[in-house]
Amino acid sequence: MPGVRQAEVVSDERVVAVWRDGAAVPAPPDEPVLSAFDLGLIRGDGAFETVAVLDATLPHLDAHLARMANSAALLDLADPGPDAWRALTAAVLERWPAAVEGACRLILTRGLATGLPPTALAVLSPVSEETLRQRSDGISVVTLGLGVPADFRSRAPWLLGGAKTLSYAVNMAALRHAVTLGADDVVFTSLEGQILEGPTSTVVWACGGTLHTPPVETGILPGTTMARLFARAAAAGRPTAFTAGTVEDLHAADAVWLVSGVRSAATVHTLDGVARGDAGLSGGVVELLGR
Repeated sequence: MPGVRQAEVVSDERVVAVWRDGAAVPAPPDEPVLSAFDLGLIRGDGAFETVAVLDATLPHLDAHLARMANSAALLDLADPGPDAWRALTAAVLERWPAAVEGACRLILTRGLATGLPPTALAVLSPVSEETLRQRSDGISVVTLGLGVPADFRSRAPWLLGGAKTLSYAVNMAALRHAVTLGADDVVFTSLEGQILEGPTSTVVWACGGTLHTPPVETGILPGTTMARLFARAAAAGRPTAFTAGTVEDLHAADAVWLVSGVRSAATVHTLDGVARGDAGLSGGVVELLGR
């Protein structure tokens, strides 16, 4: 593993480390770590992952590193590789309190120009109170159109379907719009009305004893948490399926969740203003996921 330099004691529960000269270098959280001309800042040209920190460890890091490598390949972006990312995460976790649940963001940008070294850093902070509330209390969701046919992004590599890019302005605008409608989160739909994904999550629903999620051929991000849920469900003998569902399918489902790495499985209790239940299934899903 590349070198990890000495980290400072966590004082405000925010930690940063940047990759420089083959080593993970801790940096004060209130000081700049990249150039104002970095293409990640100017153009959103880069990729990222957010990894759950539990008991000062990253139990699901491997899946995120695999997805980061895929995103970098889709962006034609140099990836420093798993050893560098592991050195960065080790640097930010060195003195992280085990009792504090965290979110570790791995950020990769194109740097100052194509052909020059990329920028890679890790940022660690506590999980927000709002995220914890949504995990425990459930969420109200609205459906919003993304404006593309369900199969278009898989045929349009320039749209970067399946990549977790830094260009999240549309995703964040959708979440802000949801708040103006009195909701917490969003499910994007295609022009034909097919279910796609949430701005920061994967859609999962239960119907007739089967767990369903939209197919990745729609260009959605392959969810690491969904993959873990489906693998454990299959191991427990529970059917799973990749289904081209509609909003009507969500209304008719026994339960609906938005799943993601840090929030885990958030139960949808309201969909487009209509209250809905979960048929007592959420506890089993949370148990399958573990933490």
